[in-house]
Amino acid sequence: MTRVGEIVLAMVYIGLGSNLGSRRSHIHSALLLLEEMGAGRVERVSMLVDTEPVGGPPGQPMYANGVALLETDLQPEALLAVLKEIEARVGRIEREHWGPREIDLDILLYGPSIIKSDVLEVPHPRMWKREFVLGPLAEIAPDVVNPATGRTIARHLADLKAEKTGK
Repeated sequence: MTRVGEIVLAMVYIGLGSNLGSRRSHIHSALLLLEEMGAGRVERVSMLVDTEPVGGPPGQPMYANGVALLETDLQPEALLAVLKEIEARVGRIEREHWGPREIDLDILLYGPSIIKSDVLEVPHPRMWKREFVLGPLAEIAPDVVNPATGRTIARHLADLKAEKTGK
């Protein structure tokens, strides 16, 4: 976290995903809205990767997934509220849990904070088992440390790949 005068700026990693409609266009729109709606300044964005759906109902289309680094002065739950508003503006329609979606925005990491509330858990609890999150995150932040484990993103990704291959 960085202090500018009385304002504290947090470096936040946001997971980006879409598997309905114009997937990349939805993600691009969400990135523009982050700044337009005062969520903060987008500092970096990973490449988008096409991935198979994980969990949820069968027969879903492929996802486009990526990660953005956002510098924000919003507190975590205020940022979450803005992300939900952006999802609505981009056209997300609530359907079944883990079902297809026009856009999905998740707070993956909020600086060095560990947050557990009724509405938010950071670090994102399932990101450590999802290569479609760790790959893009490692592209833009390999040396960032998971505040819950003390291990880098690159180390988590290597461990996940080793676990999948049995090595």
